[in-house]
Amino acid sequence: MSYEAVIGLEVHAQVQSRSKMYCACPVMEDTGALLPNTYVCPVCLALPGALPVVNRRVVELGIQAALALHCTVAPESVFARKSYFYPDLPKGYQISQYDLPLATDGYLEVQTGAGVSHIRIARVHLEEDTGKLIHQQDGAWVDYNRAGVPLLEIVSAPDLRTVEEVRAYATALRANLVALGVNSGDMEKGALRFEANVSVRPVGETVLGTRTEIKNLNSFRALVHAVEAEVQRQITVLEAGGSIAQQTLGWDDVRSVTFAMRSKEQAHDYRYFPEPDIPPLQISAAWVEALRAMLPELPAVCAQRFITTYGLRDAEAQLLSVDPAIAAYFESVMAAAGDTVTAQDIANWITGEYFRLFREHELSIAQCRVTPVQLVRLQQLRQAGALSSTAAKAVLAEIFQTGEAPEAASERLGVVQLSDAATLQVWVERVIAANPTQVAQYLSGKSAVLGWLVGQIMATSQGRANPQQAREALLTHLERFRSTS
Repeated sequence: MSYEAVIGLEVHAQVQSRSKMYCACPVMEDTGALLPNTYVCPVCLALPGALPVVNRRVVELGIQAALALHCTVAPESVFARKSYFYPDLPKGYQISQYDLPLATDGYLEVQTGAGVSHIRIARVHLEEDTGKLIHQQDGAWVDYNRAGVPLLEIVSAPDLRTVEEVRAYATALRANLVALGVNSGDMEKGALRFEANVSVRPVGETVLGTRTEIKNLNSFRALVHAVEAEVQRQITVLEAGGSIAQQTLGWDDVRSVTFAMRSKEQAHDYRYFPEPDIPPLQISAAWVEALRAMLPELPAVCAQRFITTYGLRDAEAQLLSVDPAIAAYFESVMAAAGDTVTAQDIANWITGEYFRLFREHELSIAQCRVTPVQLVRLQQLRQAGALSSTAAKAVLAEIFQTGEAPEAASERLGVVQLSDAATLQVWVERVIAANPTQVAQYLSGKSAVLGWLVGQIMATSQGRANPQQAREALLTHLERFRSTS
């Protein structure tokens, strides 16, 4: 029997605000780098008599995220108490939203190899984060720096069918949240976390299978691998005649398997009821439209503009538009280049060598020391034949760290290609004298040997000979041999 996967994602995005969801305590993105319990107050510690107050800026960012996802913003939404006990949840409940969330009924279109997929967004709501448990040899400790940090939860409908769609959806959603300034996109610091609801059913069946939920996936790699493994596990169980238990699962990245954590809760297990200390949130149409007018250019629109304006291929346009800072850098380079360098060349270098260097040095585009003018000059040197592509990559790696001019780095590294006839003639004559067998083979009609001889010239010159001019000089000398033999 053939099966299909049915997947929905719940995404928890830490909202980039200066203070927490219901109090004035400051928010630091990397709370793990702080001394424990540094940014806490009676509200986020849930001390008796402390009252929560909703952070207006978080609400505004939540509305803008909802609008970017084509959601309908509710004129009235209600905060609710979601009751469950963990040591790092000081109130014994989380202030979240349930039956009257901030926004509903949106969608996000994503591109995969199979085409465009229309993924529905069921709801967008606001809530607070928990604290953090620290397990040590002498016991478990609780750090409440993260308690009360604002979260935006985005819940998709079960519209995803493949891991390719899962990755595309998660990537596009992250790009939108970063472009909006809602979220930093830094998954290593826990700013964006995924939970995947997974079930399988026979192909052609319309009834949903029993679902499991995989918790706390904080990278695209973990998300894709966990979903892939869980889909296969469920198919294996069903084919063996078993049944799927509705469970909450964890992901073991080392063994590449999901594992059961607890039975899956139902909504009534949380005993939701309206938060008595926070009145219903009233959102006027005028407020919504004012926030809509402030929306920045979103990645999908930016990518299409790059394709239309600069003639880029879709792949590079998508990569350049995923981060507003990268998109702005690309446009600054194009402004500096004029018509001296093609847009596709610049796009190739940024999405290729630049991205590799960023990963290698663990830096962001904001920390890049290569100015747009320097990148343009590097490409001009390459196009003029002063640098080979290999040498240009070496120079880029150097100026990426030093910030110096490409010309100075090229001279210091000794990679500037030489094109003067006298120098080329010396190298050509050396290679011809050192390789009489190959020269004879070429003269007898084996033209493929020519490329090997050019390679010897490049080796003799330590890569400094201009390859095209070296080839032309070699051909000239070989023809002289032919005419005198």
